Order: sequence, then structure tokens, then C-alpha cells
Amino acid sequence: MRLVIEYTIHDLTKTAASVIENSIDNKIFLFSGEMGSGKTTLIKEICKQLGVTETVSSPTYSIVNIYQSTPFGDIYHLDLFRLNNEQEAEEIGITDYLDSGNICIIEWPEIAPNILKSRNSIAINLSYLENHNRQLTLSS
Repeated sequence: MRLVIEYTIHDLTKTAASVIENSIDNKIFLFSGEMGSGKTTLIKEICKQLGVTETVSSPTYSIVNIYQSTPFGDIYHLDLFRLNNEQEAEEIGITDYLDSGNICIIEWPEIAPNILKSRNSIAINLSYLENHNRQLTLSS
């Protein structure tokens, strides 16, 4: 499946709902795109719609944030940007998060392609367009 959505910040609620709706059978979300392309902003809205009431922030320095959702339990938000390779991803326990059965939201998945390629996941790529618009390409 492949879905392309053009959106602005004003369409964020609808865009997040589309991502969730088109990801029914997937619990692993792989977010890629340039720095500043809006990955964390979209993730905040997705988490809100998944029932997270606490503050959602980028785990760039902590590498993993864990959020609570009443309907879904723990939601793991990983940011692999600061890791150098897959070995470091293994060392932080990425497979434990992936094998937990919980929702995992991963930014910068290109750091660990071999670990992630065999997983049932949804890939979400964000890119800039003109006039502050974004394009989201969702594929499974």
C-alpha cells in the first residue's frame, strides 16, 4: 500500500488520523525525513489521538521516551539520530521494544535497517514542499 498526503500544520489532526487509519495492522511506525521536516510534530498529534495525555517530546537525547495510553498501554518513541550504527541500536535494547507487542514510533530508522526490515511496519517519509507545505508518503 502507498498513500501520499500533502498537508499544512492546519491539517495536522486530519493527517494524523489518516496515518492511524491506514496503519491498522501495524504497531511499528518508521518516520524518516530531513531534520525539521515535522516528524516530531506529527508524532505528537498521533500520540494524542492514540490517547496519550502527557507531553510528547523528541527523545533525541534520551533516545527512548515511553508514553502511557489507556487504550494501548505503553507507547515507545525512539529517536535513533544520535546512534552510529545498528550495534548501538541493539545495545539500547531496540529489539526488546520491537518485540514487546506495543506501539513503537521510530525516528531515523535508516540507522538500523537490518533490524527493522523483517518487521511488520509502516514507513512514513516526510518532505518539504513550497509555502510551508509538507508531503507525507506512507507505505507498508
